[in-house]
Amino acid sequence: MKNMKLLLLVPAAVLAAACGRDSAKTDDALKNDLALASQAQPFAAQQFTSPSEMGYAYNPYTGQYQPVPRYQTPVAQAPVQRTVRRTTSRSSGSGTRVIYRQPAEPIRHTKRDAAIGAAAGAVIGATTSRDKIKGGLIGAAAGAVLGGIVGHTIDVDKP
Repeated sequence: MKNMKLLLLVPAAVLAAACGRDSAKTDDALKNDLALASQAQPFAAQQFTSPSEMGYAYNPYTGQYQPVPRYQTPVAQAPVQRTVRRTTSRSSGSGTRVIYRQPAEPIRHTKRDAAIGAAAGAVIGATTSRDKIKGGLIGAAAGAVLGGIVGHTIDVDKP
C-alpha cells in the first residue's frame, strides 16, 4: 500500500514542482522526491515458491523433499474414419484386409463469417458516412471480404 501511495505521490510532486515559479525550492523538492523514489523497493516481501509448486513431494521415510515422477496422461483422440477394402485370392481362399485412413477435413465457417462481416460493415459504413447508401455498400463489401478471410483461416473447427 505504501508503494502505491509513493507511485502516486512522486509524479504528482514532480508535476507540482515543475509548475512552480521558484526554481531553487523546486530543485530541492525534486531532489528529495527522486531520492525517495530511488530507495523504494518494488516488492516488500521476498518471492517464494513452495516445494509442491516446484514438483517436489515430502517423503516421510527420509524426511526430505524428493522430485515427483511425472507421468504422461493419455490424450483422448477423435475417432478415425476408416475405409475397408477386402480382396480375396481364389487359390488360397483367405481374404486380406487393407485399412486406409481418410484425412479429416477441417470445418470452415467462411460463408457464415462473411455474412456477419457484411452486416456489421454495412451498419458501420452507413452510420459513419455522409452518403448512407454508398457508405453502407462499401462497408458491406469490406466487411464481407474481411469476414470471409477470418472464417476461412481463423475460425476453423478441427474434427
